[in-house]
Amino acid sequence: MAQILVTSYLEMTDFAEFKPAILKDLLGVAIFPLETPDIQFYRFLYREVGKAWRWRDRLLLSDGELTDILANAGTTIDVLYVNGAPAGYIELSQCGVSTEIAYFGLRSGYFGRGLGKYLLSYGIHKAWTQNIQRLWVHTCNLDSVYALDNYLKRGFKIYNIEEQPMPKQYL
Repeated sequence: MAQILVTSYLEMTDFAEFKPAILKDLLGVAIFPLETPDIQFYRFLYREVGKAWRWRDRLLLSDGELTDILANAGTTIDVLYVNGAPAGYIELSQCGVSTEIAYFGLRSGYFGRGLGKYLLSYGIHKAWTQNIQRLWVHTCNLDSVYALDNYLKRGFKIYNIEEQPMPKQYL
């Protein structure tokens, strides 16, 4: 594993920059908003999507802390289902005229089908319907090797790159 953590910050400042990905076969594929925060279901999604990337931040929060974050008026969570099974999710966090893609990913059994670019495209489109001026996200070299490329192909531009020593828990 690399000894340096490289974090790339990307943004899109105009809907016209968006390059959506279309799935040809949508049979059995659906995306539904998680209207009411369900902490246990959210933790399941977070654990399963983030397992390979060692996501931990949200797992360290109490139910109350997590409920407060998810209940925030600017937070939306949309879940991708394939043949009725939850396959991934995208979490948006809007603050004023800026929205962050806070979390996004697929469960491991759903890689390699184009579902990631489809779910990301859905989330980008949803964010731009909220009267924003900027959509941003960050990714790092601990994420999927396809993450940065997916963001760039959807129209994001890198505006900052940070390098720091790899945190001990990842060495």
